[in-house]
Amino acid sequence: MENISKKIDHTLLKASATQADIIRICAEAKQYGFASVCVNSCYAKLVTRQLRGTDVKTCCVVGFPLGAMSTAAKAYEAKCAVKDGASEIDMVINVGALKEGNDLYVEEDISAVVEAAKPAIVKVIIETCLLTDEEKVRACSLSESAGAAFVKTSTGFSTGGANVHDVALMKKTVDGRLQVKASGGIHTPEQAQELIAAGADRIGASNGVALLG
Repeated sequence: MENISKKIDHTLLKASATQADIIRICAEAKQYGFASVCVNSCYAKLVTRQLRGTDVKTCCVVGFPLGAMSTAAKAYEAKCAVKDGASEIDMVINVGALKEGNDLYVEEDISAVVEAAKPAIVKVIIETCLLTDEEKVRACSLSESAGAAFVKTSTGFSTGGANVHDVALMKKTVDGRLQVKASGGIHTPEQAQELIAAGADRIGASNGVALLG
């Protein structure tokens, strides 16, 4: 099986996470050479300090997990996270706006975060479990128009996570212009490999070590 360590965002987003927990996953990320450590934005400084001198990136979620806060709040959170050391931002779209067809709002919401996060890249969490295939395609297209670097399947906090169908659909839609991140419910090396085969460029998981096989 493919060595996937450099595709894994080692993730801890639970409300009960402590500083000791964050330090532990940073140590694991350094040991196994993961792509990033993905945390809530209050831990950006801590993670950046822990990862200093390595090529493991600090990744922070924004507007997490619902995506229903104001655009200004998302942009400010992204700006603060980048100031504190984040080089990747995973933001959640406004799912309700997408479902009611307010595409302009969705695009402007993403674009504001992309602008605020510079020079960090932005991954857009579209929460596939709540969308039809047509809505998934629109969400990917709007993310591209807004200047995002990735589209991402899931928060892992809703009704479902990543699956092969959604990753393949997203990959086809962005057609190499953006990258695809699969996240949510990925527990085994076999799942990870199936998602990579379907087109995932990055894997988000809280059990990254277990995915190495």
